[in-house]
Amino acid sequence: MPDVEEVRVAELAGRWRLLAILATAELLAFAPWFSSSAVAPLLQEDWEMGRLDLPFLTVAVQLGFAAGALLLAATGAADVIRPRYLLAAGAFLAAVANLGFAGLATDTASAIPFRVITGAALACVYPVAIKVLAGWFGRERGLAVGVLVGALTIGSALPFLFRALGSLSGADWHAIVAIASVAAIVGGFVALAGVRDGPNDVRAPRFSLSMAARAFSHPSVRLANLGYLGHMWELYAMWTWVPLFLAASFAAGGVADASLASLGAFVVVAAGGLGCMAAGMLADRAGRTTITMIAMACSGLSALAIGLLFGAAPWLTLLLGIFWGITVVADSAQFSVAVSELAPPGTAGSALAIQTAFGFILTSVTILMIGALAPADGVGWQVAFGLLAIGPAVGIVAMGRLRSRPDAVLMANGNR
Repeated sequence: MPDVEEVRVAELAGRWRLLAILATAELLAFAPWFSSSAVAPLLQEDWEMGRLDLPFLTVAVQLGFAAGALLLAATGAADVIRPRYLLAAGAFLAAVANLGFAGLATDTASAIPFRVITGAALACVYPVAIKVLAGWFGRERGLAVGVLVGALTIGSALPFLFRALGSLSGADWHAIVAIASVAAIVGGFVALAGVRDGPNDVRAPRFSLSMAARAFSHPSVRLANLGYLGHMWELYAMWTWVPLFLAASFAAGGVADASLASLGAFVVVAAGGLGCMAAGMLADRAGRTTITMIAMACSGLSALAIGLLFGAAPWLTLLLGIFWGITVVADSAQFSVAVSELAPPGTAGSALAIQTAFGFILTSVTILMIGALAPADGVGWQVAFGLLAIGPAVGIVAMGRLRSRPDAVLMANGNR
């Protein structure tokens, strides 16, 4: 009979297949996230919404996710419930809440509870998927987490594809949102059928304020977290508003085609999936600070430049948008991996829970900030997106300081 080590090696050989299943489940489960953003113009016509109503629908998801992630960490639910059941439950609940938004909501106030529940439900998907991943991947965890964040990115972009296809077929916004729920249900079944614990599975660290405080007492952990917050300042505001920017820019350039603008938004956001995977492959070798600083420099410059292309040829605006989409999220996974490497033993789980909560709360600020500015022309978009470049600038400084610290060698097997 094979010994324990032989069995473990055989199990690990199937980890890439497991990663593919996990990524597919997450990609489909996250389809409801930007459902309201994808159908924003249709909602405005149907509900006669104010300028901050639409961003509030996205902010509700952000805050729901932050609260759900903290609750999950505090209760240790991932240790009580098998991950595949928790993943599936999160996907199914997100789908049901999204269907409630499509079928029962009649205005912003009635829609917000459904959006909050959607975000909270998805907190049972991504953090739990990371836990499963940790049981399968050791040295190549940076790449694996990059693939997972890439799947989240493409999944978040799916409603824009559904909107583009729906515009061609004449589907109303209720049907488009419902399709996103169907995708999430399929993702839940994928998780049920194929996700299993890894041979190196460990208990999820229970959230503790004292443990989080101990982690953040280390300057390197604080710097990695500051880099993450700089990244989050830009990311979700870009994802929320770039579809409306593209639609307005295309129209100003003489191409008032809703399906084309929605398809462009899908390509721009989904392109980030490629960035995540590429950064994951490079960061374990070139270093986490190197990759994050390059990505933030590129995304920050894109934020400053894209407003200048308002009303330009759509292909040119779209090209820069795709570059921004790739770089704005490419570094996302690396901040979390860096904290897991730098935090004292036993404290990383609590530190990451706080990092996630603060990051998603911060995204709410920038999403509403751009909504309050209500950009309507090239100058307005230049100002709005220019403010987003503040985050990457802060993040670059933070990661540069982290790079110079002696304990930076703890990251990526000595690659800073």
